[in-house]
Amino acid sequence: MPHRRTKAIMSALASLSNRQVRLARRPTGLPTRDDWSFTTEAVAEPGDGEVVVKTLALSLDPAMRGWMNDAKSYIAPVALGDVMRAGGIGRVVASRSDRLKEGDLVTGALGVQEYARFGEADARKAGLAKIDPRLGSITQWLNVLGMPGMTGYFGLMDIGQPKPGDTVVVSGAAGAVGQTVGQLARIKGCRVVGIAGGRDKCDWVVGELGFDACIDYKAGDVKAALKEHCPKGIDVYFDNVGGEILDAALARLARGARIVICGAISQYNNMQAMQGPKNYMSLLVNRARMEGMVVFDYVDRFPAAIAELAGYLKDRRMKSKEDVVEGIENFPEALTKLFTGGNFGKLVLQVSAG
Repeated sequence: MPHRRTKAIMSALASLSNRQVRLARRPTGLPTRDDWSFTTEAVAEPGDGEVVVKTLALSLDPAMRGWMNDAKSYIAPVALGDVMRAGGIGRVVASRSDRLKEGDLVTGALGVQEYARFGEADARKAGLAKIDPRLGSITQWLNVLGMPGMTGYFGLMDIGQPKPGDTVVVSGAAGAVGQTVGQLARIKGCRVVGIAGGRDKCDWVVGELGFDACIDYKAGDVKAALKEHCPKGIDVYFDNVGGEILDAALARLARGARIVICGAISQYNNMQAMQGPKNYMSLLVNRARMEGMVVFDYVDRFPAAIAELAGYLKDRRMKSKEDVVEGIENFPEALTKLFTGGNFGKLVLQVSAG
């Protein structure tokens, strides 16, 4: 029998409602509010071995656009009518599990909703895990200590394999993944050049994050700017955007360069076929390597990476900037900021204050 406090919590759950955002149709081009449906349902109490998690904040990521397409990928698409997939941070508000207790802060695939219920199997599938708030704030756990940070860490370290003195170029430098990649490369002794959209973002990347230079792709010729800032060529290129900027980087490779294909945000909302690299023969000429990466391949190594990055945050060698939008009802418009360049830093949707 549950003790008195648990009975009170279960009773309180019965009075709560769960607002959810569901995928109503497959978008064509940039997603709009009409692509979503908004539903409300009761919050059910957990059964044996289950927990109920209250969503505090959600990570909004470019990959979400791909999950909305009915196409084969590294992860199954979100089904029509399902709650939109999203990683987040939440607090366990009711538990009948031996693994998690009420009050625990957790991270995992909570979905775009105010409450999520997990059984043992669902919790494993969602990657539900307890987090230590002493290592960073909730928003930092969605940025440097979360999936974007893990993406940047393993993409750079495992695939980019930076060496002291290398020139590392990262596109989307002011975004979630880009800011981690650039700062980590600098810590590892590399010369770091960012590519970002707008003078304010470039000034921040250089002035606050310590990049050696940043190219404003909105202001001029990226290819010429890469020649100026990378006179000996690019040793590591970390690509978040694809398209013309990827081609410009391929034209400036050093011998033995490593190109990390993380994303192609410039292509996700194309109405036509995705634009592939035109300068791929540079890989042959420069004996270079281009490799894709998916962060889920490194889950078993997350704890070590989190510990290292948390140390850099603590000693201020690394910073973590988040752009927070409040309210689950604002999810559709917040998501589009990723594809219009409207966010400055890691985009986070705050669902609840506590």
